[in-house]
Amino acid sequence: MAKHYNFITVSVVLLTSLWLSPVVSAKGQELLHVLGIVTAIDAKHIDIKTTKGPVVPVLLSKQVKFKNKSNPKSNDPPTVGDRVIIEATKDDKTKKISATVVHYSPNKTVSPPR
Repeated sequence: MAKHYNFITVSVVLLTSLWLSPVVSAKGQELLHVLGIVTAIDAKHIDIKTTKGPVVPVLLSKQVKFKNKSNPKSNDPPTVGDRVIIEATKDDKTKKISATVVHYSPNKTVSPPR
């Protein structure tokens, strides 16, 4: 019976360590979301006006995926005025935020009736 408990204990410890290993390897980067309106964008960064007020600069790389809610097949980046939810990481050392996925809805401005 003691061998059975020993096997269970070893199995639980092994499975727990395997489950926690991705958490340990991600140390140094904080996962977060940035929500707001695009105020500026270029190939290397995007500025987001958040609902709480401040403008948050987010770095863009060539690996960033852009997901247009209105056109799922599009790979185009958002434009100024579009609403975004950015999946990002924040480097604890540099305090810089880097985007991994940018979800957005294009700003639909309707021209006033004449």
